[in-house]
Amino acid sequence: MAATDLHYLGLVEIGQQIHAKKLSSVEVTKAMIERIGRLDGKLKSYAYIMADSALAEAASAEKEIVSGKIRGPLHGVPVAVKDLCWAKGAPAAHGMTIHSDYRPSEDATVVARLKNAGAVILGKLQQTEGAYADHHPKIDPPKNPWGAELWPGASSSGSGVATAAGLCFGSLGTDTGGSIRFPSAANGITGLKPTWGRVSRYGAYELAATLDHIGPMTRSAVDCGAMLGVIAGQDAKDTTAVTLPVPDYLAGLSGDLRGITIGIDRRWTGEGTDEAARKVLGEGLRAATDLGAKIQEIKFPDPKAVIDDWFPLCGIEAAVAHEQTYPARKAEYGPGLAGLLDLGRQQSGTDYQKIVLRREAFRGAVRMLFESVDLIAVPAQPYAAPTLAKLASLGEDASLITGLLRFTCPFDMSGSPTITLPGGFAANGGPLAFQFVGRHFEEAGLVRAGDAFQRVTDWHKRHPAL
Repeated sequence: MAATDLHYLGLVEIGQQIHAKKLSSVEVTKAMIERIGRLDGKLKSYAYIMADSALAEAASAEKEIVSGKIRGPLHGVPVAVKDLCWAKGAPAAHGMTIHSDYRPSEDATVVARLKNAGAVILGKLQQTEGAYADHHPKIDPPKNPWGAELWPGASSSGSGVATAAGLCFGSLGTDTGGSIRFPSAANGITGLKPTWGRVSRYGAYELAATLDHIGPMTRSAVDCGAMLGVIAGQDAKDTTAVTLPVPDYLAGLSGDLRGITIGIDRRWTGEGTDEAARKVLGEGLRAATDLGAKIQEIKFPDPKAVIDDWFPLCGIEAAVAHEQTYPARKAEYGPGLAGLLDLGRQQSGTDYQKIVLRREAFRGAVRMLFESVDLIAVPAQPYAAPTLAKLASLGEDASLITGLLRFTCPFDMSGSPTITLPGGFAANGGPLAFQFVGRHFEEAGLVRAGDAFQRVTDWHKRHPAL
């Protein structure tokens, strides 16, 4: 197989070829580094490329594989991680100028687990400032490979762009208000936001501790399952990571949805949602029905209060995360993140407690829905394939970001797992997507649903012309 044919193979697929010795990890890693060097000057998806250590990791993996030791599906496979995840000795700027010289002395737990699984870390992927809405004014943001005028998503913009452009076989992103789901939808890839607590957050810069989720961004549901199986699980360094056993997310994939009930609130998902977003959700439900799923009408709890509450809650938690540098070094912050931190610092203790109570009530109401359904179907966002021009003031226009968060931040507030699946293209050429939401800690059901959908569709196999 020519090196030029490698980059769009699936993560699990390329791993199988490496493990069967049809390809070498070193060969594949060299091809990916060459592709990054050729294309990323324009796409800007990488904040830092770790070529030397990647080649060393690939050589080590190759030696083990040749000797017959295979650690799992990621062994020898080149992947990349969002910049906020620490990688020992590599810069971890968090999309900020303040941290541009920081080089951690240890790996984040998720990075250590990728390395222990034999994955090859190609580098650190660019992100918005502090993982909030906007890129820092001094950072050249990643470019959507489907069109330079299209929004690349936030905050895991580099992860979305690099994965879609074939500059890694999978990546890690984080999601606090939608930041795995937005770039997955915008770049036409598959993203899995796990249940809060499923994946350790140790060694990852915080935006908002009780809202932050780390998860995989890949080109298929199967590949998301493979990555999640590696990074999930309890961690003595982060006691908020739950002690539940981690299932084999690739086991028992049936290719159908028989016995699965999918809930849909047509009023909530339809009002204020543009035609393209409604269409892709409807086609996703039709495919699910053909695969054997039962569709059930539900009434989703009114999310308006928790969407409104997301901003001050995120601001309060972010203010704690940034208290060593904000407001002391406010001049070095961009306007979007600074505005969020100011909002958080303005809240009182009673304001915070009211938010906590409303959030807990909402979490309970969402949990009760799953007594009658297995999954909930929702759009990825209310308007399809937004342009950069439309979202130019994302961090400063409250109504714009509130609308954008409508189908994402409620599931950060509830901690629910979701999978974002490519489902078509808008008139402007931008990818379209929808989400399935699952019960807490039932990510296996999301992988099953995503895999079944992707066996009968090919949206996830479409790639940008580069």
